[in-house]
Amino acid sequence: MKKLFGFLLAVLIIYVIYIDLTVGTLPSSLTQQVDAKIETQNTQPKTDIPAFEAKVEPGETVISIVEHQLDKSLPVSIQDLIEDFRKLNPGESPEKIQIGSTYHFPDYSK
Repeated sequence: MKKLFGFLLAVLIIYVIYIDLTVGTLPSSLTQQVDAKIETQNTQPKTDIPAFEAKVEPGETVISIVEHQLDKSLPVSIQDLIEDFRKLNPGESPEKIQIGSTYHFPDYSK
């Protein structure tokens, strides 16, 4: 049993060394490109829609964040809200907003 355990441990160590040397554990240029993309997404998009930035907290949705900002119900349809959110946040889906991330939301108070 000890020989089997020793053999499996040796195989695991060789595998980890192989992955470390081929793929690596240090950031590559791909992760730097992703970081740059995230930084460019945080800038205000070029739209004529008035907007505000908000950080998503647990349990919040796009609708609840906009309604909280307005302190009343939505003055537009949900479909219009979704379209405006997508225009303000290209490549982002309102159904898949991430907790802790900051997004641009349409400001219907004006």
